[in-house]
Amino acid sequence: MPKLKKSLGLFEATLYGVGIILGAGIYALLGVGAGIAGNALWISFMIAAFIATFTGLSYAELSSMYPKEAAEYVYTKKAFNIKMLSFIVSWIMVVVGIVSAATVALGFAGYFSHMIGGPPLLIAGVLIAFMSMINYCGMKESSSFNVVATIAETAGLVIIIALGLYFFGTTGNSINYFEVPETVGMAGILSATALIFFAYIGFEQIANMSEETKNAKKVIPKALLLSIVITTVIYILVAVSAISILGWEELSQSKAPLTAVVSRVMGSDASLMMSILALFATSNTVLVLLVVTSRILYGMSCQHSLPKRLGRIGRRGTPYTAVFVVMLFSITALFIGRIGTVAMLTTLGTFIVYLFINLALMWLRYKKPRASRSFKVPFNIGKFPVIAFLGIVSSAAMLFYFEPMLLLYEAVLILIGIGVYKIFNK
Repeated sequence: MPKLKKSLGLFEATLYGVGIILGAGIYALLGVGAGIAGNALWISFMIAAFIATFTGLSYAELSSMYPKEAAEYVYTKKAFNIKMLSFIVSWIMVVVGIVSAATVALGFAGYFSHMIGGPPLLIAGVLIAFMSMINYCGMKESSSFNVVATIAETAGLVIIIALGLYFFGTTGNSINYFEVPETVGMAGILSATALIFFAYIGFEQIANMSEETKNAKKVIPKALLLSIVITTVIYILVAVSAISILGWEELSQSKAPLTAVVSRVMGSDASLMMSILALFATSNTVLVLLVVTSRILYGMSCQHSLPKRLGRIGRRGTPYTAVFVVMLFSITALFIGRIGTVAMLTTLGTFIVYLFINLALMWLRYKKPRASRSFKVPFNIGKFPVIAFLGIVSSAAMLFYFEPMLLLYEAVLILIGIGVYKIFNK
């Protein structure tokens, strides 16, 4: 069977992580998060960073052991040897990828239609189709677009940070960056964390690029950790800068919070610039989501959990059937809409997956203590990985900050996944 081409080095793999993390989340959810956590929004980002780091370290060690596509499937299968469990964990990641790609595509369509006009659904559909073509063309082409788009979207956030530093403390009132709205208190910070964690989702997807990464056992762990560190610094500085310029009340009322920040300082003409940068951010996120989700399907096919045709590799070295299937379902998912609800549902599913990933690492420490590991999570008590345990506790704790209806939706999603498993694994 033809194999995927190894085209990614540390720089490209890290930019893939940064590119998918610095996507639509920060552009769309910053204002909503400010409305919940107030001036202390940066603390929510810090807590989210710790949670991401706990699980990111577990992914790093596991990827150094098993550099394969469909990473979540492989890790849980090696740990527990329960095929249905591995399928459901990967199923959640596939649905998260498809629904997130559709949601972010609608965000792109919103900016695009505001600038030029046109029906949002059509624009979003064309974007998904176009990005799927880049995905089909090959990892080199996808990586090239990702590099350009990541630089552009990072530039937009750096502008916010620069403006915040320049105008720091000149908003007329002394800002207490530990202050939260009186109606929510500390619970507001944790609730905001559950929401804005959507802005961190994506670092784990780097592990699904292992078979297309050179020296993956060493490169993937480094890329995972670098992407989390880089984006955390940017997010915290953006949150502080935006609140310094607008204040959390006004920020929470804006549908385009970062554009509002730049317009306040540089005038309304600057909003066009931010809209263009937002197009880069959202289109890049769509591309990376389509790439990694198609690789999960490819990996599940190679693990004999999905039809063999999803594992077919074309002349360009990409899983063309999986690429087409992800495109089709992503376009179908465009009709869901409601980015806030989808973001929470996506984050909920991701926390469930994180639980099993951290548990898998703990289990493998005892099940396969002598397995080759080019990276090992620090802070251990004997074989017991303290960091992975903290990843389990923090992920489980965040589940309590989701509405019961979202938990019900997630349960239905899992039941559907069980049905799909039964169909293809008789």
